[in-house]
Amino acid sequence: MAEQNTFYTKRRALPLGGRTYLAGILNLTPDSFSDGGDFVNQDLARQHFLQMVQEGAEIIDIGGESTRPGHIPVSVAEEIARVVPFIEAIRPQTEALISIDTSKSEVAEAALYAGADIVNDVWGAQRDPQMAAVIGRQGAACILMHNRPAEEGGVGDVIEAIRRFFEKSVEIVQSAGVRDDAIMLDPGLGFGKTYEENWEIMRRLPELSAIGYPLLLGASRKSMIAKLLELADPKERLNGSLATTALAIQAGVDCIRVHDVRENRECARVMDHCLRYE
Repeated sequence: MAEQNTFYTKRRALPLGGRTYLAGILNLTPDSFSDGGDFVNQDLARQHFLQMVQEGAEIIDIGGESTRPGHIPVSVAEEIARVVPFIEAIRPQTEALISIDTSKSEVAEAALYAGADIVNDVWGAQRDPQMAAVIGRQGAACILMHNRPAEEGGVGDVIEAIRRFFEKSVEIVQSAGVRDDAIMLDPGLGFGKTYEENWEIMRRLPELSAIGYPLLLGASRKSMIAKLLELADPKERLNGSLATTALAIQAGVDCIRVHDVRENRECARVMDHCLRYE
């Protein structure tokens, strides 16, 4: 495909190439690896949502089920109960783009009806056979993440595996009517990859950027940083996270998914000024 210059969502378009966008993370879960339980209270969640927007996040990525290793799956009903009332309540208060972080089509559809603009599927529309149809029917944008069973990690070239997965995911959503310029890709750091593969992806991000679709990267506070820097507390991993943000921007990544918006926005502004200054 030709390189895209715009990412279209239900609410508005994001021009690409001029600056880096941030997706702030809001987990409405009791057990996420970094901030589990911090924002179960709806008022605290609302405050954090609006704070991230004020600090410079263009997208707020809302999740109702943890995807950390060893997480306990929740039912569709429970996931909807966690995210939909919050989206309905916050939508009139902001024009920020809302993405729903789910791999369940029923949750995605309910969230889109409630006011979400983007579906962020950690299985790239390949696990739930109805996911692509929901995205297409709702005219939504999507973030398609690479994933695979953990036991497949370390087998073959990880970049080639990601490229093949992306080709299949893109074909699935396009066949369901999702427009080509409403697709963003995510290599899925920490999902079905070994420690070495995660860092191999970081080193070879330009190869993934060259595919032509806008790219999102989510390295914030992840265990790959913890292991390298020997930091057990996720909230102490900011410095390492900022280094991955700077490298990603240099490699052409369009959107960074982060916990610490203000710090990453400052990092992105400096990198954008150096690399995209006119």
